[in-house]
Amino acid sequence: MSAALRADRGDAHSPAIRRDDRPLAGIALMVLGVSTLPLMDGIAKYLSADLHVIQIAWGRYLFHLLILLPLLAWRVPVRALLPRDPGLHAVRSAFLLGTTLCYFGAISFLPLADVLSLAFIGPLVCTALSPLVLREHVGPRRWAAVAIGFAGALIVIRPGLTVFHPASLLGLGAGLCYGAYLVTTRRLSGSNPPMVTLFHTAVIGAGALSVALPFVWVEPGLSGWAWMATMGALGALAHFLIIASFERAAAPVVASVSYIEIVAAAAVGWFAFGDFPDDWTWIGIGVIVASGVFVSVREGRLRRLPTAPAGPAGPQPEE
Repeated sequence: MSAALRADRGDAHSPAIRRDDRPLAGIALMVLGVSTLPLMDGIAKYLSADLHVIQIAWGRYLFHLLILLPLLAWRVPVRALLPRDPGLHAVRSAFLLGTTLCYFGAISFLPLADVLSLAFIGPLVCTALSPLVLREHVGPRRWAAVAIGFAGALIVIRPGLTVFHPASLLGLGAGLCYGAYLVTTRRLSGSNPPMVTLFHTAVIGAGALSVALPFVWVEPGLSGWAWMATMGALGALAHFLIIASFERAAAPVVASVSYIEIVAAAAVGWFAFGDFPDDWTWIGIGVIVASGVFVSVREGRLRRLPTAPAGPAGPQPEE
């Protein structure tokens, strides 16, 4: 699923990520990272034939955590693992967990690219929630992009038509949870290094799923354990590549190319499962991607503008 769905991208404007302005390197790392994620998703879809979604997500979090722990022990002091705002970190991790469960549930029934396109409404949801949660001004252009992006989601889902599948609502739920996750990530911007917040999300995700695991457990066998371990390793690799990309280039630059993940997901779905989005789905995907890219570039431009003192009429609206 979407890069930031599973990766703590951090914030390019945050002191937690030091950017050295190598855009080509950043773009290359992002392309590698988001091209790796659909491989993990493909394994999750394959495992869903025999295992419950909760067990698959548990394996994904567990092995990601086991891979992450040696790196943290090597690079991060123990005292740095304590979050500065544990309550908000827990809420943020809960939104990411909801994203993962909805996403894995949806891909059990639908092609990878279809579900991923719905998950990509997350940045649009984040923009829509920003005035309420972050007290950020959103101008008419970005509101229009949000509305168009949701229209694209409706094209993919096509409610009321014979092609509608109820699992599409899980994909939409993944996008809504992802948007809430992005909002809380912005609230936490700069509070902890990306690897530390990755640790928090992995611990909370694995811990919460362990509570429900006994009710759905199926012995996965040696093959199942191997696939879950591979899934965790691919997720960890993708996360590190994505974080590294944001360390080397501005967020709007690398975030815009992250939509290549949909192409990679379509390729994995086609080769592994014989799934390929139909023409209307590709139209919906195009609408969602165009809206997301516009919002990303627009927000990046506005963040670079100097903040002028408000005159008698107050802050000026977005152009």
